[in-house]
Amino acid sequence: MKLNQLIGLVFAMMLPVVTQAKVVADVDVAEQATFAEQALVLNGAGVRSKFFMDLYVGSLYLPTAADQLDSVLEQPIAVIQLTITSGMITSDKMRNAIEEGFDAATDNNTGSIKTDIQHFTQLFADEIVEGDQFTFVTQKGKGVTSIKNDQVQGEITGEAFRQALLKIWLGDNPAQKSLKQDMLAQ
Repeated sequence: MKLNQLIGLVFAMMLPVVTQAKVVADVDVAEQATFAEQALVLNGAGVRSKFFMDLYVGSLYLPTAADQLDSVLEQPIAVIQLTITSGMITSDKMRNAIEEGFDAATDNNTGSIKTDIQHFTQLFADEIVEGDQFTFVTQKGKGVTSIKNDQVQGEITGEAFRQALLKIWLGDNPAQKSLKQDMLAQ
């Protein structure tokens, strides 16, 4: 009887740890995170796939829940995190996908942020391997800080760039509609 009680107690103590993370495509996605000294909650997470292959898990963190792009853009901070789940993603493929994402997000009108896009895509020049995590901390009125595996890679200032970056995943022509829906918890 005492052994069963001990096992029950151990299980009960572990339960809160298990419920603090959401598992998406075998990736543990934290329910809460702190970025730029702000406590954020997971708004939603999903999988970016192509040709039936999972490429990465994308997650969106916000101060308060939002189910529309406009609500996300109004928040003082929004964080998109990408966790690479496929060895098929190379640095060249990532740079091309990001460039295509900016084209789609801006209706091919990238002129005013072209230099920023070029600078941003260079942040993906190093080898990308399965398990790498990219975090884009976007702050309204300030811009974007890019982090790879907990190391700051660079910062790009400007509201137009920040909005275009968020629209890659959350805009009218997102990287993948089902991922957008999952990130916006629709």
